[in-house]
Amino acid sequence: MEKPLVFFSQLNMSDPKEKIFFKAIHTIGKEALNKDIKNRGKEKKNRISLLLQKPEFHEDVSRGRSENLAKGTSVSPEEAVKWGESFDKLLSHKDGFNAFTRFLKTEFSEENIEFWAACEDFKKSQEPHQLFHKAQVIYEKFIQNDAPQEVNLDFHTKEIIFKSISQPTIHSFDAAQSRVYQLMEQDSYTRFLRSDIYLDLINGRPLQTTNLRRRSRSFTFNEFPDEKPDFAIWL
Repeated sequence: MEKPLVFFSQLNMSDPKEKIFFKAIHTIGKEALNKDIKNRGKEKKNRISLLLQKPEFHEDVSRGRSENLAKGTSVSPEEAVKWGESFDKLLSHKDGFNAFTRFLKTEFSEENIEFWAACEDFKKSQEPHQLFHKAQVIYEKFIQNDAPQEVNLDFHTKEIIFKSISQPTIHSFDAAQSRVYQLMEQDSYTRFLRSDIYLDLINGRPLQTTNLRRRSRSFTFNEFPDEKPDFAIWL
């Protein structure tokens, strides 16, 4: 009931009638447009929600990523068998490292091996400016809260790293790297040895398409070509 009063109070009644009329039409039209945008936003969200609930949507995503993982390899079964002797032997071999990375991607946990590899590269830096730059990149990518590829570390370890990266040394990430290494060795590595990826390698079979675990994900507007992005809707 208050809205019409507010609306008319905004008009200058001393203006010519034509001007008052066009002001009123403009205001009403703007309110109708805003209402229409909000309704379209709700409708779009509902359609997206229904789409994400469909099993075939997730299956298409998994199928696409699986095809990218099904690449040929020249690893001999004898070499692959050696990877089962220890986690260190697996990572020390280029093809073993790649196979394990491929496996982690099927579990959506590749940030662990990428962080470990970044730390290995970091420790090879010899110039202070290289250490500083790489330390900043590693911290922002893997360590800080809500980092794009945040690894699972306790608060105390993160705090130590935060205090050291202003003047980093080659040992700044040792504790974190050791923690992530242990997590992979005790958890992911044991599953890797039972995975189709590894079993195919040690049996000399062509690498098969790997089934990925379903995982919810954020959509992008590119996946909905009929929709035009209206960022105001999501504010």
